[in-house]
Amino acid sequence: MSNRRFASFAIFATAAIAIFLALGLSVGNAHAQAPSGKVTVVTSFSKDVTDPFKKAFEAAAPGVTLEVQNRNTNAGVRFVQETRANNQVDLFWASAPDAFEVLKRAGLLQAHKPNSPGIPAKLGPYNINDPDGMFFGFAASGYGIMWNERYTRANRLPDPKEWADLGRAVYFDHAMITTPSRSGTTHLTVETILQGEGWEKGWATLKAMSGNMRAITDRSFGVPDAVNSGQVGLGVVIDFFAFSARAANFPVKFVYPAVSTVVPANVGIVANAPNQAAARAFVDYLLSDAGQELLLIPAISRLPVNPAIYAKAPEGYPNPFTGAIGLPGFEFDVGLSERRYAVVDVLFDQLVTFNLEPLKAVTKAMHDVEARLARRDNPAARARLAEARALISAMPITAEQAASDEIRASFQASTPQAKAPRQAELEQQWSSFAKEKYAAAMAKTAEAARLAP
Repeated sequence: MSNRRFASFAIFATAAIAIFLALGLSVGNAHAQAPSGKVTVVTSFSKDVTDPFKKAFEAAAPGVTLEVQNRNTNAGVRFVQETRANNQVDLFWASAPDAFEVLKRAGLLQAHKPNSPGIPAKLGPYNINDPDGMFFGFAASGYGIMWNERYTRANRLPDPKEWADLGRAVYFDHAMITTPSRSGTTHLTVETILQGEGWEKGWATLKAMSGNMRAITDRSFGVPDAVNSGQVGLGVVIDFFAFSARAANFPVKFVYPAVSTVVPANVGIVANAPNQAAARAFVDYLLSDAGQELLLIPAISRLPVNPAIYAKAPEGYPNPFTGAIGLPGFEFDVGLSERRYAVVDVLFDQLVTFNLEPLKAVTKAMHDVEARLARRDNPAARARLAEARALISAMPITAEQAASDEIRASFQASTPQAKAPRQAELEQQWSSFAKEKYAAAMAKTAEAARLAP
């Protein structure tokens, strides 16, 4: 986006704040005492997002100071859990809706009825706000693939379109992903693939993608930073990382794969919030026209949940209300995601993150055999490769077991700091399962290599 367009948005946002103040909407009910003091928010969002909102909200609510504590989503959830007995946090603000379900289930959020005219009840098939009023969608988020055009041209890489593309031989060692146990947005991406493709096929896709990865990072910002700088060519990211990078003139592109969905990024008031009046005012501000319009500035580049705001968006800005993103009718099951939240994270770590080297080794060996068979086929060798793929794709538990009370109980410790007694046992079992399957797949691949012409 041009500097002139950026400036126009900044001017427009400033004008919107002034109107907001003039109408007296910044503090909610005109007859209520204006909020004041410090309001503390725990968030996974970067300063590029939080700083503009902090400045605008403090201008709209004189006497209130917004204190931002930045933590990744999972760490933020743990912090709220661990400090519940002496809570000093007013708000939780993040992208992953299943994290809010975890907090709601634990009784760590409190209800609110926001002043949010113009925001519909649903975005496609998905509820924008929690039906019980415990958390609220303030922006929409989609998930996909970001790539650096200079890098891909230099390495003669085709543009990706689907998740499965990242498992192709041409992308080996050119991509990066964050482990879902350290990133709520990556967790949501993984869960979307599992729900959209099904448990078995989804894990096969994830392992094929992961076997091609240069690295699996432990921070969400690591992936877009690496793609922007050209350290790697491609990355699995939430959409706004790509949009804001493009607005900052990085040579990047982004695609929503067909198996995708757009879900609300949320804000919720923490139970027993010290400054409840200011917390309610901040929620109302995020959902106001002024707050929604701030999402359009290039440094933020989020998708508003108020459809009317897209009339003010720049040309070509994605609009999730047109139905152009994701599979028609695909409804992300946030309840299912919440039930198996910890299980999916631990499975990914034990099967992929902590066993990445053997997974990469067998993936590269399979690519090499495939290249030989492309020149001269051998049915027996292809059969061995099919057996190797089946071994890699194998899962230690079924979808039903992952969401079962028995498995879930294994990850519910008496305190947030401790592991449940059986969690370590399952982690060891799943890690050993991965090592055995990848070793067996390597043996099958070696047989295929001997048979290949």
